[in-house]
Amino acid sequence: MVNENIDLRALALETLLTVKKSRAKLGDVLNQELKKYGYLSKEKRAFYTRLTEGTLEQKMLLDHFIGIYSKTPVRKLKPVVRNILRLAFYQIIYMDSVPDSAAVNEAVKLTVKKGFGPLKGFVNGILRSAVREPERMRLPDREDILRYISVKYSMPEFIVKQWLEEYGAGTTEKICGSFLKDKKTSIRIRGCKGDVKECISLLESDGVNVEKAPYLNCAYYISGYDRLYELEAFRRGMFAVQDVSSMLAVSAAGIRPGDMVLDVCAAPGGKSMFAADECKDSGKVISRDISERKTELIEENARRCGITNIRTEVWDASVFSPEIRERMDVVLVDAPCSGYGIIGKKPDIKYNASPEKQEELAKIQKKILDKAAGYVRPGGRLIFSTCTISKMENEENVKTFLEDNAGFKPLDLTEALPEEIWKNSADTAKDGYIQLLPGVHDCDGFFIAGFIK
Repeated sequence: MVNENIDLRALALETLLTVKKSRAKLGDVLNQELKKYGYLSKEKRAFYTRLTEGTLEQKMLLDHFIGIYSKTPVRKLKPVVRNILRLAFYQIIYMDSVPDSAAVNEAVKLTVKKGFGPLKGFVNGILRSAVREPERMRLPDREDILRYISVKYSMPEFIVKQWLEEYGAGTTEKICGSFLKDKKTSIRIRGCKGDVKECISLLESDGVNVEKAPYLNCAYYISGYDRLYELEAFRRGMFAVQDVSSMLAVSAAGIRPGDMVLDVCAAPGGKSMFAADECKDSGKVISRDISERKTELIEENARRCGITNIRTEVWDASVFSPEIRERMDVVLVDAPCSGYGIIGKKPDIKYNASPEKQEELAKIQKKILDKAAGYVRPGGRLIFSTCTISKMENEENVKTFLEDNAGFKPLDLTEALPEEIWKNSADTAKDGYIQLLPGVHDCDGFFIAGFIK
């Protein structure tokens, strides 16, 4: 017999503590718990997900507000108590469906339940003060723009400083603000699996909201569904989940029927599957990643979509394989990166980031790019992409690559990408690269560079 009376706030607390203690990815822990408690109603699962994701996403802002009411510095609070307060503040500020009294009372109960009974008065006092005197919740002075943006958008200062220097205050605020907006699931409808209208009709018959996404004819947004794998159109392989920015990286390659394509960092396989659809049955895609677990994920997605012209291989992209030297028409390199462009979907990225990690990733990307260059046949195309916003990882790697690989020249991206994508950055697009910025472009933060041999 299933237990519907799960304490969702306690579950959210345990998830946050697990993510912090084990340095696990929030998405992985959430999926684990949602699978374990899959019998709960859609509403309860949505409450748990929003509370957990939102609290982590807004952690720095919540700590700022807690610090206004707490005489004890937030960093000195017990981790359990600190997270109970964060969860309660999130409910008070952002969840209108939760009465303030319920947020306070449940936090006090949870404090006792977790063995911190002597601190229940402390927790109760802070929360009741916040409810009684909300006007005290003020942001830092905007004159200190670095501190202001960092706190308001819960973004580490070193990232904000980087973007302020590279893009200015206005664009930096647009980027950070976009991360906090609700995200719809973006999909690529596969025309080769039947009529697009049929796919949309099937989705709508399952109660899914379908909207056209920008930039590409095959790109759509879906929302309002419960479990993706239960949708008929998904089971029939009529669409693949993929962000528009990722689709654009494949579009930039100009893949044609009959092409031989190599995708060197391919999991979970979105680009490989798009490439396979583009080169059709007369072409082939070699889809590589570093572990069997990752290549199995690609195979699983390809099977669901009925794609037969993908061959997976377990391979370290930083190691050259001479047997395919200069054999590829197209090589796709979606390199490991800091992931700053997808913070809106994976908020824990920003808390695990550091300048040192960025530097190390830039070196790895350079190594992978140099190896990938050897697979491109004369006249072939190499596409380098990342899901980050970092000149060190992106523009600087492009510059270094062209200096070190005299046989390559930039690929004019204005010929391959829709004008609305590059019209405000025509100079860089003509020079072979473009930085997509969330809040500026209607997609994830993404970098795309093209080279021709």
